[in-house]
Amino acid sequence: MDSVFEELYEKYHDDIFNFLFYMVRNREQAEDLVQEVYIKVLRSYKRFKGESSEKTWLLSIARHVAIDFFRKQKSWRRRVSEKFDWNDDQLCDMQPLPEEIAIQKEEIQQMYRCLERCTIDQQLVIVLRFIQSLSITETAETLGWTESKVKTTQHRALKVLKKYMEEEAAKGGKQHEKISVE
Repeated sequence: MDSVFEELYEKYHDDIFNFLFYMVRNREQAEDLVQEVYIKVLRSYKRFKGESSEKTWLLSIARHVAIDFFRKQKSWRRRVSEKFDWNDDQLCDMQPLPEEIAIQKEEIQQMYRCLERCTIDQQLVIVLRFIQSLSITETAETLGWTESKVKTTQHRALKVLKKYMEEEAAKGGKQHEKISVE
């Protein structure tokens, strides 16, 4: 089991950590949740039947751990938002130009603000599909959904996210106009 566990860890640790980080938006909390995932993996590996890929199985466990975490939290959206350090360079490329850094941080912040307004299901689909780069099939396996439900949720999530981002952009433009008029 040790060699199997080491192999799973080496192959998928970054994917599991990134998934949980994008869900909770807090490095320390994501690290704690990753440990919970590995505990569940050790306890349930004998029951893994290989009906899905190891990656989707592990991400499915991570999803359940994240949902359990959110259920334990009171007003988790507020707490997540307060705990995330928007000035941290965790999400930036290593060598972009200074202008690119400023634009990228602003766009990422806007996207996260808007993503927080989406339902948990919509957030899960966005993170799995576009941040974890899972296919529709892998996302369905991870979430325990049909492919049709993933596609519908993705469509609705992107539509809502676009609407929220347009609202944010409009607010930003109005605030910029007020500043330049004064």
